[in-house]
Amino acid sequence: MDTKEENDNHPVAIGDEPQPATDVTGVYKRETWSRKIDFLLACIGFSVGLGNVWRFPYLCYKNGGGAFLIPYFLCVLVGGVPTFFLEVSIGQFMSKGGIGVWNICPLMQGIGFATVIIVFLLNIYYNVILAWAFHYLFASFASLGSELPWATCDNEWNTEKCIRSIRDKNATNASIYSNSTTNTTTDPITEYWERKVLHLSSGVDDVGQIRWDLALCLLLAWIVVYFCIWKGIKSSGKVMYFTATAPYLLMFTLLIRGVTLPGSGEGIRFYLIPDWEKLREVQVWVDAGTQVFYSYSIGVGTLVALGSYNKFNHNCLRDCITFAGINSGTSFFSGFVIFSVLGFMAHEQGVSVADVAESGPGLAFIAYPKAVAEMPFAPFWSIMFFIMIILLGLDSQFVGVEGFITAIVDVFPRQMRRGYRREIFIAVVCLVSFFVGLSMVTEGGIYVFLLFDYYSGSRVILLVAFFECFVVAYIYGGTRFNDNLAMMLGYRIFPIIKFAWWIMNPLFTLGMFALCIYSYSELTYNRHYEYPQWAIAIGWTLACSSVFMIPFIAVIKILREGGTLIERIRKLIRPRLKQHQLRPEDDIKDLFKDKNDLQSDQEFKVITSDMDDYQRGLLLKEQKVNGVDI
Repeated sequence: MDTKEENDNHPVAIGDEPQPATDVTGVYKRETWSRKIDFLLACIGFSVGLGNVWRFPYLCYKNGGGAFLIPYFLCVLVGGVPTFFLEVSIGQFMSKGGIGVWNICPLMQGIGFATVIIVFLLNIYYNVILAWAFHYLFASFASLGSELPWATCDNEWNTEKCIRSIRDKNATNASIYSNSTTNTTTDPITEYWERKVLHLSSGVDDVGQIRWDLALCLLLAWIVVYFCIWKGIKSSGKVMYFTATAPYLLMFTLLIRGVTLPGSGEGIRFYLIPDWEKLREVQVWVDAGTQVFYSYSIGVGTLVALGSYNKFNHNCLRDCITFAGINSGTSFFSGFVIFSVLGFMAHEQGVSVADVAESGPGLAFIAYPKAVAEMPFAPFWSIMFFIMIILLGLDSQFVGVEGFITAIVDVFPRQMRRGYRREIFIAVVCLVSFFVGLSMVTEGGIYVFLLFDYYSGSRVILLVAFFECFVVAYIYGGTRFNDNLAMMLGYRIFPIIKFAWWIMNPLFTLGMFALCIYSYSELTYNRHYEYPQWAIAIGWTLACSSVFMIPFIAVIKILREGGTLIERIRKLIRPRLKQHQLRPEDDIKDLFKDKNDLQSDQEFKVITSDMDDYQRGLLLKEQKVNGVDI
């Protein structure tokens, strides 16, 4: 029978579906991607996410259109690609999640705990966006055979200032508008978003009631996420074959429709022509750096988790370069879709492109529905559009939740990889996240949402990324890790990447973090509402809760170690490696066998009198202790 190698070199018949392998105690072995392309598709599925169609165009709109593209692509080259490759490759090298991967330097394992907290907070508020998308999807289904509810001003939630376009001033609500003492108008899409979907309250201190329609949508979003990942990467990887590619078709369709609308050319010019004066503003560069790290998922442990499921010799450098091109290209492409519609909205209202919409997460739920409402058979296109929004959002959510689950399970493998404990743990995580997320589907929920977004997932990841680069380049050793990459890939990487880890990345991340602190301004909503100080304090608590873990875990480990302070630190900066991770010149004392990985109580011992011969034997063949691979 023909066979292939699967996991730990166990033969599996070609054409047979490999079953989860367990040891004699019933502990499941760690999974790997079924096919080489699964890792790339998982990354692409994440890159075509809500950050591309919401956050990137929003930042372009906020920072003067095309002027933002210059610092953005500079940040991609200097900080994004090298750090992205670092996280993926270190995960592949160590075959551990966000916490266990820092066995490469146990003293700094707090980095892993910091990323786990960050990604947990991100998962909570990210799924709220999917709940909003589900709400729009169901409203679109209910509108089959009639107009979309956000296309008219004749609904119970509309105000007297609502008009469909400048041409409608003499139509619906014309007499009321003409007798008004102000020239301020609103469109039905904005009113649907703020008055129907959100039931927007006066502020964060006015929480109001839970919007039960949004709460049910949020529950549905978490149920879908759970059943997509509960069986691990084998099932979620297959889902991404569709969700990673399908959104491009609809985005291209929307672009064709968008450029045919009147005024779209002005919006695209606003997107492409740089406002050079904006480049003098520090905030533009800060937003560019944080957007790169946000959209590439750097500093949150998710890339480490994805890389950890690769085979040891997988060519992750090739996949990282491909992913970076598709990620940034998708962001750039989605800007045309957004700005063509913003130009149309400006044309309809007779104002500048810069004035057509308020900044904030509602941009995707204002501009995109506007485009869909102008198409023939609008409800049908709206249904297709929001299905795609949900699919591409789920891709990003898969990565975040899987990154969190992987980090915890790898810390407690003997407890979690047994029976259905992993599935139960995922259910508990989803349930807790749902209950915390209920605070964001109240009448004041948008204020809570922005608090999480502004503080928990932007600036702090720059500081976490700095520590990652510093540990690998200066404590573990950049040259040593470069040798490890040659062991994995079979060739030497470009010298510029090693230089980036040594010099450019630490300077870039630390410099961007300093600029974030220098240009910090307290959070506002809609450019007018200012958050109270107690809410700002909660935001800073969210931000500091993750970074605080780095020194906290270091102190705990030093206190638990034996010897003098210097001896303790020396022990804790020694990497805990396995046999296949050692170079010929490495110290055999670096070999480490975690007790969680042993299937017997007998610890691995090195015979020091025969160390040289034993070291060579480790590098030449696989050895076993009590029948266990080490």
